[in-house]
Amino acid sequence: MHTTTIAGIAAGLSLSLSLVAASGCGSGNQYVEPPPPTVTVAPPESRKVHDFLDFTGNTVAIDTVEIRARIKGFLRERLFEEGSYVEEGELLYVIEPDEYEAQVRDAEASLEVAKTAHALSVATLRRMEQAYKTRAISELELLENRAKVEASLSKIDAAKANLAEAKLSLSYTEIRAPISGRVGKTLVVPGNLVGASENTLLTTVVSYDPIYAVFDVSERELLALMKQSEASRADDPKEVESDRRLRLPRMPVALGRASDDGYPFEGHLDYGGQEVDPGTGTYELRAVFENPQPIKILPGLFVRLRVTFDQARAALLVSDRAIGTDQTGKYVMVVGADDVVQPAPVVTGELYDGMRVIEKGLDPQDRVIVDGLLRARPGAKVNPQPANAAAKGTAEGQPPPDSGA
Repeated sequence: MHTTTIAGIAAGLSLSLSLVAASGCGSGNQYVEPPPPTVTVAPPESRKVHDFLDFTGNTVAIDTVEIRARIKGFLRERLFEEGSYVEEGELLYVIEPDEYEAQVRDAEASLEVAKTAHALSVATLRRMEQAYKTRAISELELLENRAKVEASLSKIDAAKANLAEAKLSLSYTEIRAPISGRVGKTLVVPGNLVGASENTLLTTVVSYDPIYAVFDVSERELLALMKQSEASRADDPKEVESDRRLRLPRMPVALGRASDDGYPFEGHLDYGGQEVDPGTGTYELRAVFENPQPIKILPGLFVRLRVTFDQARAALLVSDRAIGTDQTGKYVMVVGADDVVQPAPVVTGELYDGMRVIEKGLDPQDRVIVDGLLRARPGAKVNPQPANAAAKGTAEGQPPPDSGA
């Protein structure tokens, strides 16, 4: 029974193989190469661009003032809220004034005494001069009285100086804000003696608006900025010839904090250091920025800075997505006249709104693959579609090349 079943199966397989072989030999089918993949191409975009340099730095308050007691006395009261904003001239502290008011009254009395003594010496001198005419006194006595008048004038000047000093000391009992800004915490509470052995530090006031950002540039970057400075003043030869300072133009500088996208704050350069640091090869620059209310830029922040050059130049740009990297450097995939893909090594520059400047390696008429890079192989043919045609097809409801449809 088993022998019959196995023989039947073998016969069936033999018949099936024969039919398949006959069918294959009789059809005449051949391998057909698939169509080349579709990619999106676009020529480099010609655009005027402004060169810029990026740096990192720190913000610095434009004014920071220590509030100190300038005279000795007991602190009577504090008249501000810690951490609040104070205006220039606003009263912050009061030191017990009684002792200094008494000194003013004493100095005023001394001045009146000196004035009275001077008036008496003047009257005496006049009588002496009349007596000398009649030879009632000697010339020596007359000279002595004239000297007394001069001495009385000096005493008046000394009394005036003492009075001014007493009034100045009295004015120091009221401690006012020298600048407008945010006042810090008080370091001495009322009731304590201040100014006994030193000018006691009471608090600080910091000005936030405007605010500085300080950063260092390399020698190469400094020379680029100096070259830009010369170019910006080239229209006025007299200014260039007469200006012997190392002066940088008021180049625009943009600032971004750690939490910012881009550079939302605008300012300009306002100071350059005296020399390049020979130890680090860097040069200090400072930019100034308006600080909007409420205060958004605090002193001491780590910030990003971008210095933009005034003069624009023509450049070619391609989508940053089109740029690849290998061991030799940067490249883009270019479609030739025969629709064959070839890599083109390029030298890249700055990034502008997703477009990368190509400093070297492309011509304006080159067809750069901007979409479908995964389907493009060097040396293989592709079906290039202009970027504007691909965008039109998408707008009309057709899927773009990368959609997989």
